[in-house]
Amino acid sequence: MRYLTISFTHKNTDIQIREKLSFGNDERKKDFLQRIQGCPCINETILLSTCNRVEIIASVTACQEGLGYIFEKLEEVSGVPLDELEGRADVYEDSGAIHHLFAVASSLDSLVIGETQIVGQLKGAYKFAYENGFCGQKLGRAMHHTFRCAAEVRSSTDISKSPVSVSSVAVSKAKDLVGNIGSFTAVIVGAGEMSELAAKHLISSGVNIVIINRTHEKALEMAERLGELATTAPYSKLAEYINRHKLVFSATGAPHSVIVDSMIEERDFERYWFDIAVPRDIEISERCNIKVFAVDDLQEIVSKNISLREEQAKVAYSIVGRSTMEFFKWLQTLSVDPIIKEMRDQAQACSMRELGRAVKKGYLPAEHHDQVAKILHSAFNAFLHKPTKNLKDVAEKPEADTIVQSVQYLFDINEEETKRINVYKCEYQMENQK
Repeated sequence: MRYLTISFTHKNTDIQIREKLSFGNDERKKDFLQRIQGCPCINETILLSTCNRVEIIASVTACQEGLGYIFEKLEEVSGVPLDELEGRADVYEDSGAIHHLFAVASSLDSLVIGETQIVGQLKGAYKFAYENGFCGQKLGRAMHHTFRCAAEVRSSTDISKSPVSVSSVAVSKAKDLVGNIGSFTAVIVGAGEMSELAAKHLISSGVNIVIINRTHEKALEMAERLGELATTAPYSKLAEYINRHKLVFSATGAPHSVIVDSMIEERDFERYWFDIAVPRDIEISERCNIKVFAVDDLQEIVSKNISLREEQAKVAYSIVGRSTMEFFKWLQTLSVDPIIKEMRDQAQACSMRELGRAVKKGYLPAEHHDQVAKILHSAFNAFLHKPTKNLKDVAEKPEADTIVQSVQYLFDINEEETKRINVYKCEYQMENQK
């Protein structure tokens, strides 16, 4: 078993390409994952698609074969030429893939270092893949350790203190441009996670917000969660509201633009619009009194954030490195063949020890030693036949890790690792059983 990750992020891909690579709905995700599963060398896959990244995480038997197949399918669904995909992607194999996954979950690879959204997004991606049968034990092991690593980074460093997300960066940029925004009313387009985060940051600064969403019921639910400074307006009034107010924050999940030139009316005041969606929500021609900021335009504030957290990131990366080594060390302990050998060795050692004691005390003539040894050997082989067969049969099943560690504990095999008995259960699976 090997691990493979293909990564497209703000670091290697501009927003135009990220829009083409974006998987904005579940049907598109499922279609792509089904295509990938058509390769015999690809065992399991997870697809993470956010406004700043697309990560394809796979368990494979052959990295190069799997890589080529995934690129081909990605070209089919995105329309991005194969040579461009290969030239832009960051590709990680085995320990590099796990190290990258841990770093992503710990928010060390994010546009905004230390933002906390990514763990939830990764859990959602795993949940989707698991429920739809695209991943199981192999990636489940990796994801369990991923979430543990991210939790340790959060608890052991200050990297996520005063958390900063792309939404909060957009609000910070608005403050830089306008000054005190406490008396403003801002229009929020969309009722998803990014929109709600932007709304919370605006409300914390005393801004009144108007939520406009295609499904008005979701806008009402979001307004109720946010409190008295939040109101809603029907989607049919979108053009009216974006022309009335200075600040607009848009983060819908639409596959196309929702604010276009035909909706714009000229005004004599400056307007600042923040498009924090991928694909982009706003597609208008350049105007002197409307400034549109997309995700990539927020890099200046992001850079300040990175420098402030640089020292904490060093500590976090040391945790990620150690966690990566521990994960592979743990994987090695789960191989059933060494466990079976150790069980047989223990049985043989015990038999020979008792046989030697019987000869020494005169219970058995010495000349019968070899014959009795053969009988004992056959006896413990017969006794261990069923347990060893069951161990081999369960090795590839989700429950294998707990069973293997139970056997390690019962036979006192690799004592250090058996202290972690029952720790392996994917976080999502545990939540799902509550």
